[in-house]
Amino acid sequence: MSREIQQHPLKLHNTMTGTKEGLVPLTDRTLKLFTCGPSIYGSPHIGNYRSFLYEDILSRYLNYLGYTVERLINFTDVEDKSITRAGRNMEQLREITEAAAENFFKNCGLLHIRVPDFIPRSSTSVDQAVRLIKELLKKGVAYQHGPDVFYDPLKFPGFGRLFGLDLTRWPQKKRRFRRDNYEGNRWNLGDFILWHGYRPQRDGDIFWETDLGKGRPAWNVQDPAMITKHLGFQIDIVCGGIDNLYRHHDYTIAIIEAVSGTTFANFWLHGEHVLLDGKKISKSKGNIIYPGDLLARGISAAGLRFGLISEHYRRKLDLTDLFLLEKEERCRRLQSLARRFTGPLSAEGKENHEAEPHIEGLFLDFEKFLNDDLRVGPACDALLHHLEHLELHREKTGLGSSQWSRIRKHLLQIDSVLQIIFE
Repeated sequence: MSREIQQHPLKLHNTMTGTKEGLVPLTDRTLKLFTCGPSIYGSPHIGNYRSFLYEDILSRYLNYLGYTVERLINFTDVEDKSITRAGRNMEQLREITEAAAENFFKNCGLLHIRVPDFIPRSSTSVDQAVRLIKELLKKGVAYQHGPDVFYDPLKFPGFGRLFGLDLTRWPQKKRRFRRDNYEGNRWNLGDFILWHGYRPQRDGDIFWETDLGKGRPAWNVQDPAMITKHLGFQIDIVCGGIDNLYRHHDYTIAIIEAVSGTTFANFWLHGEHVLLDGKKISKSKGNIIYPGDLLARGISAAGLRFGLISEHYRRKLDLTDLFLLEKEERCRRLQSLARRFTGPLSAEGKENHEAEPHIEGLFLDFEKFLNDDLRVGPACDALLHHLEHLELHREKTGLGSSQWSRIRKHLLQIDSVLQIIFE
């Protein structure tokens, strides 16, 4: 690490504690990162891609700092909604989910979102889900009810601590919630399902023969299965959208920690919603918008990426025409200035000492703002400020060849994270 990075260690806002904390990896120089992937019975909308983008910035910046990142992103391909959409037919389910996966990879390519070479799916992790459920049954926190298996949250000390759930509201009467997903930002105060025992009219030919009988793992246990199968029971960081705080991430904690008896993740990051003209994006409002819709309106992929990463990930982002236009123009200005210093070498001048603070400021300010909970917007503002001053120095007195080379080096390193300058 450079001296400057040591002076400004990376601090991230940890949802679990509600404070910004310095990142301390479980293993020196290696970090295990889980970022919630999409349900691939349909296409992710622009709000989902905002989450994927801040996670991409985090992963790339950790690499920039010299860390090796073991990153897992997952596909949810078997759940109530996908089974219904596929007409309870396994072959049809595969066709639907393959098409959605291909669309996801296409959009990630356009937006320069780097994804791991291997992405596990719910359907490829059934064996691990069964292992986890069997262990939970042994420990007495899960129980059989007919052909199904449920988890009793009251058997897990501290359930709901990530969200800050008030357990005094818990009903006295036993309640079971057997669906994979429930709409809205509310809690189901009761036991949640881990295993769907096979029901022909509901499942058709979508099932597995296992030690738990014929059936399929519920949505709640699928992430824990994929995480523990590929990253283990202790990782450094979990990322997702703010909606994951309801009936999801606390379920993941309860399942994994009940099995392992140890803390699952040290850091939890959650990104805020994207609004469309001041309204939350949702199917019920009929205002779902996808990356392709915006690109078709003339927004460049770099401009869209810039717009979605330049507003802090923990603040709501209102996607308006004016916002997109301003971000597109600012992105082009940044690209134009940066490329003047990364193209063919300009006529060589003398070393310009007045330019030095701006050359050093390129990476010093970038690291200062990124180290402060990934503040990409101020980092880009500082980058533009320094480039404008360097352009003035270049026009007025020129820059030395070594200065030219350093500027180029800094910009290439910075854009290894931002991915907006050199498309």
